[in-house]
Amino acid sequence: MTAPAAIRFSSVTRRYGRRVVLDDISLELAPGARLGLIGPAAAGKSVICKLACGLEPVDGGTIDILGTRVTGRREAELGGLRRRIGMLFQNYALFDFLTVAENVAFPLEQRGELTAAEIAVRVTDRLRAVGLAGSEGKLTAELSGGMKKRVGIARATVIDAEFVIYDEPSAGLDPVTTQKIYDLLDADQQRTRATVLAVSSDVTALATFVDEIAFLYRGKIVYRGPAATIADAPDPLVRQFVRGDLEGPLDEKMAAT
Repeated sequence: MTAPAAIRFSSVTRRYGRRVVLDDISLELAPGARLGLIGPAAAGKSVICKLACGLEPVDGGTIDILGTRVTGRREAELGGLRRRIGMLFQNYALFDFLTVAENVAFPLEQRGELTAAEIAVRVTDRLRAVGLAGSEGKLTAELSGGMKKRVGIARATVIDAEFVIYDEPSAGLDPVTTQKIYDLLDADQQRTRATVLAVSSDVTALATFVDEIAFLYRGKIVYRGPAATIADAPDPLVRQFVRGDLEGPLDEKMAAT
């Protein structure tokens, strides 16, 4: 018997005013699957991440996450589900009035399952893993963009969540640190067997981490296929985007709008 989907978007539409950002999309992830999401700027990738956490309402369709219907729920009803989700926001979303250690500890404290000493050990271990040992007492204003990104990754992974969302995990990081971060994310997922949704502009690095990649274009998922062969995808739009070709159908379609 096939296990039910861990993540299911069914005919989801999202608008901002008159602009349709997501247009009747459907998407499923099996438990433990790793899916990468790519596409042009403002294609709606980050919107999918926010919808998956119930941070925004939909204008049509339904979303089920880890067996829970997200759409139509009141904010107070989503707390239990969110404690099962780890989220790395594209813009960091760190608390500027908390230290690095306090930011990472926050989701553990919200769960209320560990002692203060146990939380401190886990936070120290996680910061060491992302290369920020010794930064526990710093405030976010003292951090570079790349350091903030790594704090966000530490916070997203410290709870061993069942579903983890990474929105641009390697943005602002150098190639060596990028590979270290993806190695860390890979080791975490192999240990926890979490379901993963990852958005990244670095398609090459992303493809080393996820199993499949979906291409979002004009509010629709127009392609989904193996990550290992994404550069040779049968869709010419995807090939042009991944290879960075200056000319091709992607430019022609954009010029026509």
